[in-house]
Amino acid sequence: MSTTRDRREHRRSAFYGRRKGHKLRPRQAELISNLLPKLALDLSRPPPADVRTLFSVPVECAALEIGFGGGEHFVLEAQANPGIGYFGCEPFVNGMAKALALIEATKLRNVRLHHGDALDLLEWLPGGAVVRIDLFYPDPWPKRRHWKRRFVSDEMVARFARVIAKGGTLRFATDIPDYAEWSLLRILRSSAFEWIAERAEDWRRPWPGFSGTRYETKAAREGRTPCYLTFRRI
Repeated sequence: MSTTRDRREHRRSAFYGRRKGHKLRPRQAELISNLLPKLALDLSRPPPADVRTLFSVPVECAALEIGFGGGEHFVLEAQANPGIGYFGCEPFVNGMAKALALIEATKLRNVRLHHGDALDLLEWLPGGAVVRIDLFYPDPWPKRRHWKRRFVSDEMVARFARVIAKGGTLRFATDIPDYAEWSLLRILRSSAFEWIAERAEDWRRPWPGFSGTRYETKAAREGRTPCYLTFRRI
């Protein structure tokens, strides 16, 4: 018989499906065992009132990327902005291993990681903890019967609003028109956000300095056009 906890864990894992793909190479497994514990957030303990103290170097503010895949964009952002502390969340172990390799190679110190469900991290962070949340190419769950698994929901938007400081931003990218419409509707019906686009080019073109992701490259190769949405926390 399933317990309430079992059902809760199943509901959360439904956001991202499987957590592991091919077998890790020895070096990747070593990074998971040795580097990840040094960078992982301890969600079993209360968060500090000032999340900037979680980083090993002084930072002016913090940002969060949910589901960073192999960490390409995440690492480049952290490199380009050493004065910002970056929280990164990724449940997929192969993606985390790739990100750790990049972090080690670039000797980044302004990053902290959560290898697990973003919902747990969003619930743990104090209110107004970050100035930006990035959510790029989440699983669109295209079949209607799976729509309940989509990460963007009214409840999740409320969690975004609690964690993002007023004046901060929420950035969302997808190459699935239906998911863009779905997300736009749910974010705009929240009184906490406003869509800052003034013309079509504002959502057709990527953000200045945006390095893109591997998934975005694949989408372009297969003829899918990305949509870039930016919302301000009000």
